[in-house]
Amino acid sequence: MKTTWKGVAIAGALLLGVPATAAAAAEKPVITTGAATAIEPTTSVLNGTVTPKGANTTYYFQYGTSSLYGSVTPAATVTAGSGKVRVSVPVGGLAPVTTYHYRLVAQNAKGVGRGTHRTFKTKPIPLGFSFAATPNPVAAGGVATLSGVLQGTHGDDRRIVIKSNPWPYAQGFLPIGNELVTNDDGSFSMTLPAVAVNTQFIVQMVARPEVVSTPVLLGTSLEVTRRVRVRQGERRGRLRFRGRITPAVDGEQVVIQKLRLSDGVWLTVGETFARNAGDSFSRYRKTIRQRRGGRYRVLVNVDEGTYSPSASRSIRRRNIRD
Repeated sequence: MKTTWKGVAIAGALLLGVPATAAAAAEKPVITTGAATAIEPTTSVLNGTVTPKGANTTYYFQYGTSSLYGSVTPAATVTAGSGKVRVSVPVGGLAPVTTYHYRLVAQNAKGVGRGTHRTFKTKPIPLGFSFAATPNPVAAGGVATLSGVLQGTHGDDRRIVIKSNPWPYAQGFLPIGNELVTNDDGSFSMTLPAVAVNTQFIVQMVARPEVVSTPVLLGTSLEVTRRVRVRQGERRGRLRFRGRITPAVDGEQVVIQKLRLSDGVWLTVGETFARNAGDSFSRYRKTIRQRRGGRYRVLVNVDEGTYSPSASRSIRRRNIRD
């Protein structure tokens, strides 16, 4: 029977108590490129298997937007005594809706193994709206702007519609104005003339109505004027407040407030009610006693929610005693 040198070497190794696998010569690694998993708009996980074949083996993935790849993952090692090892490497910084090419590469002292070429496609970024009103609140009857961005993959050149639901929010959302088309960056805007009362707004895609913003509440504020005079001739000074409120809010509460300097809180020091002065505005008057001066303002509370709480500009009165 013919005996080969390889067989002699293995037999000799067995007589010395050395495993045959260790005595056998190492080979270049065996590689399998697996399917990509956990695919998202900008990330994925690349998978494969490495069989080191008797030598410590270094592996990495090549990937890119063409078969030329262009990027590699950090290198890692599988030890010599391992069998087939499953390997996984996360990759990030990918572009949405893009096909990526990849393969697994491994190398040991006996050579380089390259896995089969495979591809995967990243997912699109879901469409969604960011949306705001400025100024907010706006003076009742004033002009405001609604603006935002349709974010996500292919948010440009999309038909959208803005809808409103004014106080008391019972009519439901109805379209206002004409349809808009988003700009190249997905942005859009609309000017709203004469916003009368607190109003909710949404923006919605025409072709995909399920893509809709959360409601934005645009508050409207009253115009509150104030005149303050010091009434003389008494031991304690008196402040007489008067002014008007536009639009008319007859019967609503009007409070006089004084700023507490220690913590910046406005404290109520007097109250009255708005009185009828015609169709377009209401009036108020109130006289209060104060031991010392300070900074004051007039606040109108509209409990029904038609308007946002509205305050006059503050005024400072230093000496209110004789």
